[in-house]
Amino acid sequence: MGFRCRQIGKVYPTGDGGVRALEDVTFSVAPEEFVSIVGPSGCGKTTLLKIIAGLIAPTSGTVEFPDGANGDRPRTALVFQEHGLFPWMTVLDNVAFGLEMRGVARPERSERARAFIEKVGLAPFARSHPHELSAGMQQRVGIVRAFVSNPRVLLMDEPFGSLDAQTRLVLQDELLRIWKDDRKVVIHVTHDIEEAVRLGDRVLVMTGRPGHILEEIAIPLDRPRDSSGGIAPQVAEIRWHIWKILESDVRKGLWIPE
Repeated sequence: MGFRCRQIGKVYPTGDGGVRALEDVTFSVAPEEFVSIVGPSGCGKTTLLKIIAGLIAPTSGTVEFPDGANGDRPRTALVFQEHGLFPWMTVLDNVAFGLEMRGVARPERSERARAFIEKVGLAPFARSHPHELSAGMQQRVGIVRAFVSNPRVLLMDEPFGSLDAQTRLVLQDELLRIWKDDRKVVIHVTHDIEEAVRLGDRVLVMTGRPGHILEEIAIPLDRPRDSSGGIAPQVAEIRWHIWKILESDVRKGLWIPE
């Protein structure tokens, strides 16, 4: 199931009239598509994800999903940079939490949660608590918690942003490995241009305040992908092209003259 954002705008009210976070954001996502969104801080990427997730309402425009019942599947699940695990719960219970909220019986939710925990190599830690895990392991738990709930659209907001470079590469590969078994729609927000290019079928380049999509770029890489193959020359060229689009906004944000 894909969806469409049509002329999304968002204004946050303030005492002096409001702050425009988004303006006229329009794009479509096809079923099974992995879309990366890249842009400088403050261009509204997180606001856009929250609107798609239904956590906040747009000031203008609509998010349009296909007609039809969702059944027992949630429409969206959101993974943040901060994994948001419950510290008093075990890994197993954290991963199964979404299923519990939907009324899935304990034996079934435990079985489904264990299957995903095993996929990411955390079976020995199923009874551990978050404080007993590394940051990378905690983020793996956060990712599989979203997958096990089987959303139709997975929204990821800088899921690897707080991790070191080596851990990021490993978890990027893990994400692609899990995703290939169930090609749900993924919208992946990142500041990392190389990550956006390596993971996505398409990259939406956001810029400006209020934020808007300046360009959509298809990524000419076959799947499956992993970090061992490096970056193809044409993709390195795309990465440079995206940086030149964003460079002016990034410099303005840092008060560095062009």
